[in-house]
Amino acid sequence: MSLREISLTLPNRPGTLAGVARVLAKDRINVAALAVDSVAAKGHVRLVVSDPDKAMRILAKAGYEPEIREMLAVRLEDKAGSFLRVLEALAKAKLNVQSVAILVAREGNHPLVALSTNDLAKARRILQDAGFASQLAERLVTNSDLLATAPTIPQESVGLLL
Repeated sequence: MSLREISLTLPNRPGTLAGVARVLAKDRINVAALAVDSVAAKGHVRLVVSDPDKAMRILAKAGYEPEIREMLAVRLEDKAGSFLRVLEALAKAKLNVQSVAILVAREGNHPLVALSTNDLAKARRILQDAGFASQLAERLVTNSDLLATAPTIPQESVGLLL
């Protein structure tokens, strides 16, 4: 199973993010990664969770409009300019990067980054040919794997993480 990310656009006001956290915590959905930014009246939230399918269902049932996208795990060298070469390969192929997440997981000594593009299949081919994507990296990183390697946190604490 591939790595997937959920995104939401929310009103930018106090308590809105807490509402999302409450819905997820109630159904025991663990959050492995979270990114939040806002512009004027809108907030944008990206989540990597333990069970994306269940999270999509419960968020929609709670009145949110979640979107989901598949991400590609990319292996980098641990040195300056490594990610630039990935971005240049994608730009040369006229692929638009839509999302990036730096992952805690590593493939040996290589850091892993997850990204999504407007054409993930083409991006996967381009980056495999360039030596950045690998079958091992794709198998190493799934939503549940990110949580399996995270520090142990009592289930009761999940709602407090957000």
